[in-house]
Amino acid sequence: QIIVDDDDSKVWSLYDAGPRSIRCPLIFLPPVSGTADVFFQQVLALTGWGYRVIALQYPVYWDHLEFCDGFRKLLDHLQLDKVHLFGASLGGFLAQKFAEYTHKSPRVQSLILCNSFSDTSIFNQTWTANSFWLLPAFMLKKIVLGNFASGPLDPEMADGIDFMVDRLESLGQSELASRLTLNCQNSYVEPHKIRDIPVTIMDVFDQSALSTEAKEEMYKLYPNARRAHLKTGGNFPYLCRSAEVNLYIQIHLLQFHGTRYAAIDPSMVSAEELEVQKITLHTSDEPEE
Repeated sequence: QIIVDDDDSKVWSLYDAGPRSIRCPLIFLPPVSGTADVFFQQVLALTGWGYRVIALQYPVYWDHLEFCDGFRKLLDHLQLDKVHLFGASLGGFLAQKFAEYTHKSPRVQSLILCNSFSDTSIFNQTWTANSFWLLPAFMLKKIVLGNFASGPLDPEMADGIDFMVDRLESLGQSELASRLTLNCQNSYVEPHKIRDIPVTIMDVFDQSALSTEAKEEMYKLYPNARRAHLKTGGNFPYLCRSAEVNLYIQIHLLQFHGTRYAAIDPSMVSAEELEVQKITLHTSDEPEE
């Protein structure tokens, strides 16, 4: 746990795993309902392959600027000049805002945006955003749970949702209220400030909290982004479709292998592996029929 603000109550919790010699790790930012450990499947698999990954849980921040300032201080504290960011839902929005916030002296090398959005007005909650802090925790939890999938689910997805419900229970009133405020406060991403950052957009074709319009908006905003589509996976594919998600993360990070922005220990990458990955990349970038 790390405190980087003057306010002692603002504690960042994080898991930093993998080789410390890597100076440009992949950092995971959770959704409204998530904690740092919702990415345990990614942390376990990716560190096993030689990547350095950091899964984060942010403290209570009530506006995007305050979050960005705190996150910048955290990176300074960890002595990380540039990082790759994987953001899920709200985490993805905050990752884009941070890339925008630091665009004059860039700190974000690349983005993976999972079930994410670029404009908070899609939730039609901007008018209530300033009243979340008044609501008791059980009401806030109800609001979040309203976006979870219901109906018949396969066992992995059901387990994923159970895990997220459990994580949601662990969050206090101010944590939840502040995240919902960040999620719904009137704000949007200014794409011209982050146009040059490599982006992979990861989304699912089955039921998730994101509307088709929100997804289309993301594709429009990042016309050159790679797309990682999962047939199924709901709101939390990193939990219930972790093998696919982890493969897409590796494909995304491959473009930095052999550079100073590699998130992997160079000794873990063989020449053959790079060749295979290049071929995989080449085929995955071709337009689908």
